[in-house]
Amino acid sequence: MDSDTFLIDAAFWITSGAILLLLVLSAFFSGSETALTAASRGKLKSRAEKGERGAEAALEITEDSERLIGSVLLGNNLVNILATSLATAMFTRALGESGVALATLVMTVLVLIFAEVLPKTYAISNAETAASRVARPIAWIVFLLDPVVRSVRGIVRGVLLLFGVRIDPDSRIMSVREEIAGALQLGHSEGVVEKEHRDRILGALDLGDRTVEEIMLHRSQIEMIDADLPPQEILEICLHSAHTRLPIFRGDQENIIAVLHAKDLLRAIYGRFSTLEPGSDPFDGFKVMDVAMEPYFVPETTTLDEQMRQFLRRATHFALVVDEYGALEGLITLEDILEEIVGEITDEFDAGEEPPMWRTDTGDFLVDGATTIRDLNRATDWSLPDDEAVTIAGLVIHEAQTIPIKGQVFSFHGFRFEIVEREDNRITQLKIRKLL
Repeated sequence: MDSDTFLIDAAFWITSGAILLLLVLSAFFSGSETALTAASRGKLKSRAEKGERGAEAALEITEDSERLIGSVLLGNNLVNILATSLATAMFTRALGESGVALATLVMTVLVLIFAEVLPKTYAISNAETAASRVARPIAWIVFLLDPVVRSVRGIVRGVLLLFGVRIDPDSRIMSVREEIAGALQLGHSEGVVEKEHRDRILGALDLGDRTVEEIMLHRSQIEMIDADLPPQEILEICLHSAHTRLPIFRGDQENIIAVLHAKDLLRAIYGRFSTLEPGSDPFDGFKVMDVAMEPYFVPETTTLDEQMRQFLRRATHFALVVDEYGALEGLITLEDILEEIVGEITDEFDAGEEPPMWRTDTGDFLVDGATTIRDLNRATDWSLPDDEAVTIAGLVIHEAQTIPIKGQVFSFHGFRFEIVEREDNRITQLKIRKLL
């Protein structure tokens, strides 16, 4: 064997070995990128809490996703371009100019199969495990390539700025809440997540975005007690009421001076029965204000999440809602907030009440005008907007820009709305049908 043949053979094998090493590095970069971006941060957090250091490193490195992806892409492109250049040089030396086309074909097949599809398939199938294994070496690569990545990032943002696009470096592409909501919606559409489970979790997530004004009982529907009524009449009102707590007003119903708990009233009257002499009137000299509680007022803009915290902190379940001028708007209870999570809660006192909506034989829905849009959407899986109105009657009035009369029909948001009943200026019942 002459020296030229030996050198050519040696150069061939060295170049081939270098290309193989570069393909392995390319596979490492591709798989790492997929694993670190596809891994669930929740699962990684769980592993890290169990003492897995690789998961802890993966959590830390994925905090700055832009920096991570920039470094991995830079490393991946470097090894791919270098591998292709070496292959082109090797095939050109062996086959001449026709070696360029062959080198392109061979490298495309090798990179596609062994440096892209294969490692990414494994990474997707074992995202958390793969992310934990590659986190530490990738962290070193990110550290080494950080100056270059910062320069590239600055150039990219400068170019985008020329087109009027601003990038917030502290913002995430999608919030955790949106990720959870999207996963629930996708799971429900695929039949993996039950509707009830989806509604409960989304209801809990929405507590911070909704206010007490949206779910409160309007003041026109509140049962109240006149403080000037005789004690016997007050007792009778409490016994016939389905509620255990009733506001007490004096003079004007806007003037709420106390809240009466039925148990406190019964306990006080029972105590008088047991101490008075036979034949004495237990109501003689009894003052209801002696057993009433001080009213608890909250602004209508309070979020449901904050209001629930206040209820738990104050060990109370009942609050009166006022507007910015201090005028009474309605009342809210802890049960109202819980119903936003678990759905309607009924007891033996609610058994005789008519449902707020029911389906007719023709497929239409008869809906009480005071039904909230959110409750209607949850019950029917519709998506009527609730940005401009809280109740379904409010939505119709907003869209019609007038107070409709009985029998009027409107079509908007892909639904047909017919006014079935109206009392004074209130829409009390509607018939709704989804348009095809």
